Amino acid sequence: MPEVEVRKKLTIVEEIFHEGGPVAAVPLRRAAALAVIRNPFAGSYVENIAGFMDDLKPLGLELARSLISALGGDPKVVQGYGKGAIVGSAGEIEHGALWHAPGGYGMREALGGAKAIVASTKKVGGPGARLDVPITHINASYVRSHFDAMEVGVVDAPRADEILLALVMTTGERIHARAGGLKASEIKGEDGLR
Repeated sequence: MPEVEVRKKLTIVEEIFHEGGPVAAVPLRRAAALAVIRNPFAGSYVENIAGFMDDLKPLGLELARSLISALGGDPKVVQGYGKGAIVGSAGEIEHGALWHAPGGYGMREALGGAKAIVASTKKVGGPGARLDVPITHINASYVRSHFDAMEVGVVDAPRADEILLALVMTTGERIHARAGGLKASEIKGEDGLR
């Protein structure tokens, strides 16, 4: 398969202190690591593209490790994650689906074996397009307090022949989470759901 050509990378960290209520004792931190790569399949239909997932694995692991570093370096602080992709207009949405395994397994490996499926989204868009990356708890998808999203994007990406790849990690539940449901302290850890 083609070599992965990275044009740029970007890491964003935000700290949320409150959502209109009392200031949290510990702010929620959300971080995103983005990479803008050349889409080797842009401009024409290619039947066999799945092999490119293997080529993306090192980038997935690199971005996951950069997120842990941006959040302080200790993987134990990470409680939520998600991934996504924006494919430039000369590509197709299936090219964004090639990020599922490299992005998800990269985060799981860097975190030491998180159990929950990594929530994901993708779309086709042009430069400046924004993407809401869904977030769930790393070990149990049904932990409602960790249902979240982080909006990501890059002003000049993706160009028509590019893909913007995104990974997101968080350090906890939504600020002022009080919608009920399974709590992180109640996770059984049997199936990645509960």
